[in-house]
Amino acid sequence: MSAEALVLDGIDAFYEDSHVLHGVSFALQRGHVLALLGRNGAGKTTCMNCIIGFLPPRAGDIRLFGESVVRLPPEAIARKGAGLVPQGRRVFPTLTVRENLVVARQDRAGTPQPWTLDRVLEVFPSLKQRQRQLAGSLSGGEQQMLAVGRALMGNPRVLLMDEPSEGLAPLIVAEVGRTIRRLKEEGQSIVLVEQNVKLAFDLADDVVLLNTGRVVYSGDVSGVRDNRELVTQHLGVF
Repeated sequence: MSAEALVLDGIDAFYEDSHVLHGVSFALQRGHVLALLGRNGAGKTTCMNCIIGFLPPRAGDIRLFGESVVRLPPEAIARKGAGLVPQGRRVFPTLTVRENLVVARQDRAGTPQPWTLDRVLEVFPSLKQRQRQLAGSLSGGEQQMLAVGRALMGNPRVLLMDEPSEGLAPLIVAEVGRTIRRLKEEGQSIVLVEQNVKLAFDLADDVVLLNTGRVVYSGDVSGVRDNRELVTQHLGVF
């Protein structure tokens, strides 16, 4: 059995005539958190769109647990085990919290600890209190928790999280971090796109740095966290 949950191999991607990913390759190990980092416009969300099937790459391969998914439509990739927490949350505002969760339910044979409605509501007690409330009336932090819970209801083998802390207050960011850490402890394989570099470094096992659609670092988090020059050059922070 391969140790790799997800592999991108030489991915080239375009928006019309604009070449945005250039030979991108990296691997997510089973049960690891891989932080996909870079400045705005570096190609992070484009990578996520390629993985989930929103933007089919023009070259290269994407493998989910050893199986190529690069030519499949998004719904088929989701059935194969990829779950997305999209940037900007994108909950269904006119459905209740409970309906948002139930509509995403997908059973997966062989899942040791399947995500059920009760289990998701246990992880997010604030959602349990508001399960009959319309999702559009929730706070930003509650909507983010709902977006994570909705993705978990699909029982994903790989969870793609695109900017989960974006626009949230520090206390809510800490709650997001605790949730991701819990998922990691339970063996969930996660790709994390995150502008909050400290949060990403605290959670990640491995880091991929992108700059203008190219991989400039791929490896253990310690190899980039303590490299002031690399972080400053490609993330603009330290």
